[in-house]
Amino acid sequence: MAKTLGSPQHKTFIALLIEMREGAGLTQTELASKLGEYQSFVARLESGQRRVDVIEFLKLASVLAFDPHELLDKVSAVDTPHA
Repeated sequence: MAKTLGSPQHKTFIALLIEMREGAGLTQTELASKLGEYQSFVARLESGQRRVDVIEFLKLASVLAFDPHELLDKVSAVDTPHA
């Protein structure tokens, strides 16, 4: 399996999460507080240095009030090169 960090789908995923955070009117620090994390957690996530596990993703969806299914549908629609 190809590495996913930095892939077109991963970049789209991160861009959408940033869009959701900004759309909610939250700074990285404010989002981190709502998640019970440090700002650096959100910074690493948004810079693509860190993966998001399923439970974290669902918590982000809850805090940022977005439908996780819709976001994943958008990520799934991104073309990826076949190995």
